[in-house]
Amino acid sequence: MSTTDAVAFWDGVHAARPADTEPRPNTRLTETAADLVPGDALDLGCGGGGDTVWLARRGWHVTAVDVSAVAVQRLEALAGALGLADRVVAERHDLQETFPRGAFDLISAHYLQTPLELDRATVLRTAAQALRAGGRLLVVDHGSTAPWSWDQDPDIRYPSAREVAEGIGLDPAGWTVERAEAARRTATGPQGRTAEVIDHILLIRRAA
Repeated sequence: MSTTDAVAFWDGVHAARPADTEPRPNTRLTETAADLVPGDALDLGCGGGGDTVWLARRGWHVTAVDVSAVAVQRLEALAGALGLADRVVAERHDLQETFPRGAFDLISAHYLQTPLELDRATVLRTAAQALRAGGRLLVVDHGSTAPWSWDQDPDIRYPSAREVAEGIGLDPAGWTVERAEAARRTATGPQGRTAEVIDHILLIRRAA
């Protein structure tokens, strides 16, 4: 699948959603990063920008990345409107072809799952290599399908956090898996709908 196809697909997904002036952060990010000392963060697949805004408001300098030009443009505008432009850099990347430059203390990849071709293991391995010493990579995947998800494939299989870690194939001497589990939560979707969903949570830390 070409970059053009991926951009068209995700531009369509984001354009169909109204721009959110107060996007919500993901629960697994807030519980993981609440007590971390702010530094440089990378938000892979930033979408509506909830995680980026939450981090920037807490003093992080955030590079936010999405394949969708619509998502990137909206986040740039939102950061400016919220007075966070000095802490947020939004970039469009097809992560199979380009990866943002820099070294990071925290890299967040929430629901970086797509029906299009994506070598996720390579992307996440590259992300792990971009961590500073002591930095953390947080990968949160869907472990179940929400009723409002764009992907309602009944045959879809969600790899466990341990399977994702094995696929990345990091050297245990350089990276430690601090968390690999499935956790339930109540999610809120469009029009305030709620449902119990499962998250697959993987937290990896680079050796100091």
